[in-house]
Amino acid sequence: MAVITAAMVKALREKTDAPMMECKKALTEANGDAAKAEEILRVKLGNKASKAATRVTAEGVVTVFVSADRKVGAILETNSETDFVAKNPEFLQMANLAAKLVAEQNPADVAALAALEVEGQTLEAIRTALVGKIGENMTFRRFVRFEAQGNLHQYIHGGAKIAALVDVVGGDDELAHGVAMHIAASKPKALDKDGIDPAVIETERRVAIEKAKEAGKPEAMLERIADGTVQKYLKEVTLLNQPFVMDDKVTVGQLLSSKGASVAQFSLYVVGEGLEKRNDDFAAEVAAQTAAAKKA
Repeated sequence: MAVITAAMVKALREKTDAPMMECKKALTEANGDAAKAEEILRVKLGNKASKAATRVTAEGVVTVFVSADRKVGAILETNSETDFVAKNPEFLQMANLAAKLVAEQNPADVAALAALEVEGQTLEAIRTALVGKIGENMTFRRFVRFEAQGNLHQYIHGGAKIAALVDVVGGDDELAHGVAMHIAASKPKALDKDGIDPAVIETERRVAIEKAKEAGKPEAMLERIADGTVQKYLKEVTLLNQPFVMDDKVTVGQLLSSKGASVAQFSLYVVGEGLEKRNDDFAAEVAAQTAAAKKA
């Protein structure tokens, strides 16, 4: 039997929002396996057990660059410690420059991006100088680059906190703009079922069956219940199956088909997704600095 530590319980609670004792019971039942414990909590507590996993917890911006012919583009997340710095014009200029470099020079990863040169100095040198000037750390976190099959369209929302980049084949600009806006609003995880990890689908089935068993449903109904749950899940997370945000009587897939269009690829970035946010107590920080100054 695995030893269940307070740190393990705390981590599971932060991820799931489940009560502390329920987290401990789930970890004990799962013999310390955090992923299995989360699944147990989902069976017992429903969607509440996964809501904290989607919290946006870091500051920064998402910047998008699209070439004039709409054939090449990039979407990039650049993080800062505070939202104040995320609004700084020099920070925004650097983030926009970095997105442009991704699109035009196709770096392999963030390290390669940082090594790219602009007017005789590397992007890393620009970043380091800005860190020194502002006094706050900032990093290039992730990016994706597209070479379009159709035309690229973007939608940026919430002061560059959410951005979508979509490659639409056929249709017109109004349709493409609507699809990009829909992606930012509805946050699909994939284009269709093929883009969803089979393990994730299997987990949805398993959770549905266990919940149905706990609810006392007949054995003969379990597979049908699981199928329905999976289809509902796919409708929620796949772009083509989602109800269109501006007309929920049709799915995005149906809308595209009616216009003779399709989506080849898309990307959605939300600032800080999956990162842990600083939670500084400003008053406490000032008090601590004052105390330190008196002691000195």
